[in-house]
Amino acid sequence: GIQQGTQVLENELQARIDQIFTHLERLEILASKEPPNRRQNAKLRVDQLKYDVQHLRTALQNFQHRRYTREAQDREREELLSRTFTTNDADTSIHIDETIQLNTSLHNAHRGMDDLLGSGSSILNGLRDQRSTLKGTHKKMLDVANMLGLSNTVMRLIERRATQDKFIMIGGMLLTCVFMFLVIRYLG
Repeated sequence: GIQQGTQVLENELQARIDQIFTHLERLEILASKEPPNRRQNAKLRVDQLKYDVQHLRTALQNFQHRRYTREAQDREREELLSRTFTTNDADTSIHIDETIQLNTSLHNAHRGMDDLLGSGSSILNGLRDQRSTLKGTHKKMLDVANMLGLSNTVMRLIERRATQDKFIMIGGMLLTCVFMFLVIRYLG
């Protein structure tokens, strides 16, 4: 009754809006044929009318969308109220075992990631300790070498080697960080 009347009215409104748009397109063609001094004003008025009609079209679409949503909700409510509920059959039983197994697997993976992060952190601390030890050893070697009177070229070779070792250490640390990131990213 009421819904059909509303739908007929909506269809009629839609048809009239489409008809207005067709007339506006013809008006736009006519406005472009106006003399130059009146053309801009006529075009502006046609654009304003198009804008207003577009707002009407959008308002109608919003109204239709709200009506469709309301009708769907009413149908779903009626369906729920008219449904008779029965006890659960074997087909509707919940698969709890699979969910628990998945949850356990996720916890194990999480724990493994924590262990991996902890070992990565301890490796990084070990590298820091080795660096400070190597620095101290390097300084002592330089002192001993100076006392023994080694030539400057040998000293430069030692320093160059220390610089190379430093770059190797930094590269190894970066590689370890990238590896840890990839493990977390793809296994986490």
